[in-house]
Amino acid sequence: MKGKVFVKKKPGVLDPEGATIQKALLNLGYKQVAGVRSGRVFEVELEAKSPKEAEEKLVEMARKLLANPVIEEFRVELENGDKR
Repeated sequence: MKGKVFVKKKPGVLDPEGATIQKALLNLGYKQVAGVRSGRVFEVELEAKSPKEAEEKLVEMARKLLANPVIEEFRVELENGDKR
C-alpha cells in the first residue's frame, strides 16, 4: 500500500524558507503572491492488512519521526485518496 505524509509548520511558526520563496516569487514578478508556507511530503510504501491499518501506521510514523509535533502539523493520505 502507498501513502503520503504531508508536513508543514503550524500557523504562527516562523517559516524562513517560505518567506525566502515568497520574496523570490515577488522578484520574478508574481506580485499576487501574498504568502508562502513551505513543507515536506514523504511517500511511503508499506505492508498493511487494511487501509485503516496503513493510515494508523502512517500517523504513528509521522508522530514518531517525520514531523516535529512542537512546531509542525501533518496529514496523511493513502493512494486511493483517503485523507486524515
